[in-house]
Amino acid sequence: MIPFNTTKHRAVESEDGSYTAYSKEYDEHYHSTKDGALNESLYKHVIPAFKLTQHKKSLAILDICYGLGFNTLATILYYKKHAADKKLTISSPELDADLIYSLKDFIYPKEFEGLCEIIKALSERQIYEDEGLKIELFLGDAREYVKKFENHFDIVYQDAFSPSVNPVLWTKEYFYAIKKAMRKDAVLTTYSTALKTRLALHENNFFIYLNEGEHFRNATLASCQKIQGYKVVDMAHKISCNPNVKALSDAELGVDYR
Repeated sequence: MIPFNTTKHRAVESEDGSYTAYSKEYDEHYHSTKDGALNESLYKHVIPAFKLTQHKKSLAILDICYGLGFNTLATILYYKKHAADKKLTISSPELDADLIYSLKDFIYPKEFEGLCEIIKALSERQIYEDEGLKIELFLGDAREYVKKFENHFDIVYQDAFSPSVNPVLWTKEYFYAIKKAMRKDAVLTTYSTALKTRLALHENNFFIYLNEGEHFRNATLASCQKIQGYKVVDMAHKISCNPNVKALSDAELGVDYR
């Protein structure tokens, strides 16, 4: 029996054997059940982000949103194996406080067995710190949280629920705030390949790249500086072929985060 099932969530096994969850509130899974929860975190976010920032002696990561914690935990796992000489800080907003408190009972993959102390600390106190690692969770609105930072993050994991169900975290104004919070050479990772998402990034002067590989469906990388090793998405061509597609905007949604 899976102990994690709650009034708002149901645990679901994904194709790589790791469990994700289905959100009854958003009517979406937290991860692609086809790619697998652990694979998605590693191949769409952690591995490309660390590859592109390997020259840095310290890393500040913004994980939007914490959810089940896979991106943060997979980051720690990768960091301990491949980059333990770096100083690492992870900041992650999450709107659903009850979800965070419930994660002590989630069935994480065996790869996370050595992270039990961290999982427990984040679930109970929303903070963990040791000599080289600091993680802080913020319980509240991600867009309000991002305003606290300027020229701060080296990596952003853009991993909110999809634009169709959580559009406020995919507008061009949202990505403007994210850009302000990023360092000039920072990299943003996201599972979304939707043209509206890429347009919202493009209109904030991000360069857009395709993240593709054997272990996962296509994803997107973005940076305000050109990066090497990934195929550039020709946004001029995309726009000319799809002239009626527009980036999501706060005005369209009737929200104001100024």
